[in-house]
Amino acid sequence: MGDNRTPVTVIGLGLMGQALAAAFLKAGHTTTVWNRSAQKADDLVSQGAVLAATPAEAVAASELVVVCLSTYDTVHDVIGSLGNALSGKVLVNLTSGSSDQGRETAVWAQKQGAEYLDGAIMITPPGIGADTTVLFYAGTESVFQKHESTLKLLGGATTYLGADHGMPALYDVSLLGLMWGTLNSFLHGVAIVETAGVGAQQFLPWAHMWLDAIKMFTTDYAAQIDAGDGKFPANDATLETHLEALKHLVHESQALGIDAELPKYSQALMERVIGQGHAKNSYAAVVKAYRKPTE
Repeated sequence: MGDNRTPVTVIGLGLMGQALAAAFLKAGHTTTVWNRSAQKADDLVSQGAVLAATPAEAVAASELVVVCLSTYDTVHDVIGSLGNALSGKVLVNLTSGSSDQGRETAVWAQKQGAEYLDGAIMITPPGIGADTTVLFYAGTESVFQKHESTLKLLGGATTYLGADHGMPALYDVSLLGLMWGTLNSFLHGVAIVETAGVGAQQFLPWAHMWLDAIKMFTTDYAAQIDAGDGKFPANDATLETHLEALKHLVHESQALGIDAELPKYSQALMERVIGQGHAKNSYAAVVKAYRKPTE
């Protein structure tokens, strides 16, 4: 069985790198690891991993080289001087960064003779290996397909986004923005109801219920945005209706001594778009406030 398991190298053994290497080991792949602080490999070595003495030795051990370091600058510091040692290798970079860094690193890897997949991990280390865990990849499709079964060991919902190496970073930051926006709104709501003696856990079921309703709104809004006709029909409520309701949130926050900057920001967005003639449109029209001015 081992003959069909691609040997893998993992460079970078922070909490995430350790989780990645452990997933490969669990599936029976020969796994070579390297980290500046070699002691971080101790547990993996006890599970059967091979500790390389240098990045060059680590790269030489496997065709598939997975890198997960703190920054793209660190990636280049660690493997940037390896030159021909990367020739013929498949470099999978799961380091968090920007779309520009992903595209630039792809160009650099090609000059070294390596195939390159840029990726993004949409989970914390304990979730690595779960069927529902999402990892995004971009690069040459045939390269992804060749190693897809191995990469899916890291997350069953692994998804290929196309040839543009910048796409994983774009999805990553967009989804993280959604997370932070939602969490900030939840915490703002908790702060409001706390003033009446309502605990966060008491409020939680209603927050979950409302998030399910928001999913329906976004389904309609996504279709309106992609239609590209700028009509934004108000199937649920007009933007001016949203604005009047939001003013109550701003007032309540200020009256209770709760920080009102978050709802005031939303109010400013709505007022800007209404000023462009979208008072009778749906909330989807607010996308115009986020786009480039030329759009």
